[in-house]
Amino acid sequence: MKILTNPVLLRAAMVFVFGATAFLLGLLSVRLLRKKISEEAEISDAGPTSLETLPLHLYNTVIQQLKQQKHQLQVQSQTEQNRARTSETLSQAVISNLSSGVLVFGANGLVKTANPAAKAILGFASPGGMSAEALFRGAVVRQPSRTASADSDSEISIAEEVHIVLREDSTRRDVMAEYEMPSGEKRDIAITISPVAGTDGTLLGVACLITDLSELERIRRQQALQGELSGEMALQLRTSLATIAGYAQQLANNRDPDMAAQLADDIAHEAAQLDRNIGGFLIAKQAPRTSRAGAGN
Repeated sequence: MKILTNPVLLRAAMVFVFGATAFLLGLLSVRLLRKKISEEAEISDAGPTSLETLPLHLYNTVIQQLKQQKHQLQVQSQTEQNRARTSETLSQAVISNLSSGVLVFGANGLVKTANPAAKAILGFASPGGMSAEALFRGAVVRQPSRTASADSDSEISIAEEVHIVLREDSTRRDVMAEYEMPSGEKRDIAITISPVAGTDGTLLGVACLITDLSELERIRRQQALQGELSGEMALQLRTSLATIAGYAQQLANNRDPDMAAQLADDIAHEAAQLDRNIGGFLIAKQAPRTSRAGAGN
């Protein structure tokens, strides 16, 4: 009892009790920490052990499937590449053998490609990289485009039509114009100008399909001229026949030998003149057929 009443001894006893309690708590915490670390180490070691226990044939199956998938992807990729090359080769062959010219302008307005027919029609050996202005050199459309912003009486060039398609992503069909080659030879051409879009819808450029109408225009003008000649020939024929009929009527009613001889001579002269006119007309009409047959051979 004296010890409990002594404050110094009581304080020392309390310090001892608290110290012992703290030591026990620390020892317990250390043991719990060691246990946790040991469990984590066992979990980390369990992974490789479980993988090692997997059957060997499972590894082989997975590897074979991966190899098969890789081979299938390679075959599919090679097939797509071959198909793309075949399609490109076929397109180039078709375009190269077209009788109509094909020009492709890029988005910058410069020529990217031109087939042999386009080079022959326009008279340029290598138009690549040329602008529409330099290529068509002021060739004016005969009839203004219906969608042009200018009034109907204004003139519009082929180069302007190309730029309109580039701006508006529209199409111009059968644009007629008289084109002068660098050599000075003039050609009648018809052009269809269409936009070229990519797979994503973006405008890649403009394609021009050019048709040479020079021969058709020449035949049309020749036919028109022949029509005029036919009309003149018909008028001359009717005049000559009327003249001959008049001379014949006079000859039938005349009893004077000298006058009859003169009328007969006039009839012969008019008939000879009529024969020359008809012969010249037939020769002129036959000449175009002969020239076309010679050109065809």
